[in-house]
Amino acid sequence: MVWNSKAKKKSVVEEGCGHRVAVFAGSFDPFTVGHLDLVKRAAGIFDSLIVLVAQNASKKNLFDAETRKAMVEAAVSEFPNVSVAVHGGLTVDFMKSVGAHYLVRGIRNSSDLDAEQAVAWNNKVIYGNGDVETVLLLSAQEHLVVSSTLVRELLKCGAEKSAAEQKSLISKYVPKNMVSMLLKEFRKNYEAI
Repeated sequence: MVWNSKAKKKSVVEEGCGHRVAVFAGSFDPFTVGHLDLVKRAAGIFDSLIVLVAQNASKKNLFDAETRKAMVEAAVSEFPNVSVAVHGGLTVDFMKSVGAHYLVRGIRNSSDLDAEQAVAWNNKVIYGNGDVETVLLLSAQEHLVVSSTLVRELLKCGAEKSAAEQKSLISKYVPKNMVSMLLKEFRKNYEAI
């Protein structure tokens, strides 16, 4: 579904302009199989997809931005048209800087839809000429309960367990090719607490 206002001029979606660049932004603390599913689907829609790891100094993340970026890079390495970046400002400012006109967002429920609708309108205003479209992808049924919050809680609850037990706890929720990195980084952070 594309969130499109009734603009007088044709939007980039309607014109079908050349190279379509999209951004999928989030904190990805950590990146999950739900995020990966959205990346896979968006990579099939757009010519280029940039997974944007948000760097927000006022938010307490379990992993720093560069660690999150490295984990996302490991998870999306199979997609040749997907790249990963870190940005500390407004998503629409980053989008302007790379020429992206599409913002991909995942929707799990009606609460997500309500929140994303408001953000979509604000992004159009902030972008300047309104030439940004929010593309809402419905989460796959099997990922409706998957969240970064759940993974963080499983990591914290299983902190005293063996590596094999921790791996078993989280392997259903995070991409396979980043499980080892996630556990290694979590243990470093957990020991520092």
